[in-house]
Formats: sequence, structure tokens, C-alpha cells
Amino acid sequence: MPADLFAGIRVADFAAAVAWYERLLGGPPSFRAHETEVVWEVAEHGWIFVREDVEPGGAEHVIFVEDLDARVAEIAARGIEPTDRETYSNGVRKVIYRDADGNEIALGGAPNPERG
Repeated sequence: MPADLFAGIRVADFAAAVAWYERLLGGPPSFRAHETEVVWEVAEHGWIFVREDVEPGGAEHVIFVEDLDARVAEIAARGIEPTDRETYSNGVRKVIYRDADGNEIALGGAPNPERG
């Protein structure tokens, strides 16, 4: 059964968060759900929405990408650096970004072939 996944991120300062996520995700939202909620399509059938909320924070999302190094470089060129990096025992890598409310958006990637 096909399904679409919508992953939510609650923020305190909506305008500042939208600007930050535009830089992180590489462009404007795919659509505006209403005045205090915007949505980005990040994969086929996969969406992230940012919504103003009186209780912000707490989100943890991982987007597994084909070329992690290229994606991290693109984001750095837009002025955002990761807050942390992890490599698991199987070589899978995770690069973590956190917004002003402490929401975590991580990018995952396959093991780095140059490191064996």
C-alpha cells in the first residue's frame, strides 16, 4: 500500500526557521499549508513540514542521501555547518544539523569508499 510520509518540526520563530530550512534544504518550501506551516518534498512520498508552535523542538529526522559529501558541501556553501558527525561500526555515516529550537535534521550516507 503506497503512502506519503510527513515529518513535522515545531519551531518558535517561524520566519527565522523558514529561512534556516530554506538554506539547509536548498530552496523554498514546496508549498505553504497555511500562514504558520510550510512543507518541503525531500524524497518521493517524503515530506518535511515546519510549523510554528508554542512548544517547539524535539524533532529528530534522518534523510539518507546518495552523495553525503556533496550534500554537506552544498549546505556549507549556504552557510550552515553540521553540529556533529558520526560513523557507525558498519561505516554508515551521519551528519547532524540542529536548528535554533534544537530540532535535529541529520543526513545519512553510505560508507566512504576512500576509507575502506
